[in-house]
Amino acid sequence: MSVPATFYARYGKRLLDLALAGPLLLLSLPLLVGAAALAAGQNRGRWLFRQARPGWHGRLFTLYKLQTMAEARGAGGQLLPDAQRLLPLGRWLRATSLDELPQLWNIVRGDLSLVGPRPLLPEYLPLYSPAQARRHAVRPGLTGWAQVNGRNAISWEEKFAFDGWYVDHLSLKLDLTILWRTAGRVLGRRGINAPGQATTTAFRGSLPPPLSS
Repeated sequence: MSVPATFYARYGKRLLDLALAGPLLLLSLPLLVGAAALAAGQNRGRWLFRQARPGWHGRLFTLYKLQTMAEARGAGGQLLPDAQRLLPLGRWLRATSLDELPQLWNIVRGDLSLVGPRPLLPEYLPLYSPAQARRHAVRPGLTGWAQVNGRNAISWEEKFAFDGWYVDHLSLKLDLTILWRTAGRVLGRRGINAPGQATTTAFRGSLPPPLSS
């Protein structure tokens, strides 16, 4: 897996991440502390969500978010569906994207970039086609080309197509465009959920193309 061998791809992108994410993390600390306190109040003291996600070249890292769902389980011990576990405050945190603020620390650490394909679940890794797996040729991002072109309101195939296009066209201009458009998406609260879902549907793998006769 490779990306365009430009100065920006090799060095500039990481410099931009550090130049923006560090100050943003410091400036957002009061907001983050307030949102964390509200999340803890609604979820029995739990405020920080941690989950392993595949990052650059598929290596796993710990992703941080504010806790938006309760750990409610059914009689058999399995987690209840997202719609039943999503807290009222959690809906608001997701709608405003405040639940993503702890990921600024992931960016400072180098797990994430400001812009890139969103990090998905580890169990999806064996389901990717070679074209879909190219999303791991770059660091995953806090926002990305798929997020400003539909976010959770588009199909998995469309998301992966946008991710592949981003890998092939990575540039400073594109990243700045995505950051600008992300601000509009967040303010407009568009594409937060998949149609008819509390969050988004699980990826089950893409169907192979039909055989030609």
